[in-house]
Amino acid sequence: METKIRQPVVAGQFYPSGEADIRKQIRGFLSKKTPAIEAIACIVPHAGYIFSGKVAARTFSRVNIKKKIILIGPNHTGSGAKFSIMTEGEWATPLRKTRIDSSLSKSILARSKYLEDDSLAHMREHSLEVELPLIQYLKEDFEIVPIVVFPEESRILKEIGKAIADSVMDAGLKDSCLIVASSDMTHYEPFSQAKKKDSAAIEAINQLDEDKLARRVLGLDISMCGYAPVAIMLSAAKELGATQAELVDYQTSGEVSGDFDNVVGYAGMIIY
Repeated sequence: METKIRQPVVAGQFYPSGEADIRKQIRGFLSKKTPAIEAIACIVPHAGYIFSGKVAARTFSRVNIKKKIILIGPNHTGSGAKFSIMTEGEWATPLRKTRIDSSLSKSILARSKYLEDDSLAHMREHSLEVELPLIQYLKEDFEIVPIVVFPEESRILKEIGKAIADSVMDAGLKDSCLIVASSDMTHYEPFSQAKKKDSAAIEAINQLDEDKLARRVLGLDISMCGYAPVAIMLSAAKELGATQAELVDYQTSGEVSGDFDNVVGYAGMIIY
């Protein structure tokens, strides 16, 4: 059977299209050596590398990258299933191809009544693709489980999180799996307003409280595109024993563009 290969669709847009240029840019983000810790999960942004790559790279460099990585991102395109998981194939970037862990993916799928085996939602979605070269730069050999979702009520997101945690535990992968939630924060608001809203969301995440995060996202009208992936991740991480969170870095697009009247926020966090 021919291997299904998910080709890169935002190389040359969100990040460079050539291997040497990707490595050079990521190397520039990691000028400072930081000690890595054993983490259960992390949150990283997914904008173009020029805007959010430094936050994402520094966050990934703060954790020991595991051999199994569950990538959870928001569905920006509107294509495919509402809760989509890919269970077979490989994902290609200009650096190399990375295999999907079919066994773990199918176990998660079997445990969740909401996830569907669907590749259409992933074909043109950037929220997971932009994370892959960063991880490939830092870790030579690993497998992924790609999941993209739409926003939904908390009980459904928690069910998906529990399905992930149960599958990880049953496969004996608790110590060799990292859950990555891909999300940007507030979109296109003045810097002071964006920072205030993002601080409220970050506080809820620091408390590992996905219900409080939901209330703040709705109550404060926080345009955090990956709220649902973060809620799923928090639910799974707590099932896997997480007790603490830490903000690694926060910045906005204004630091790059010089436009502080209309910024997007980027937070990098680790859960352990």
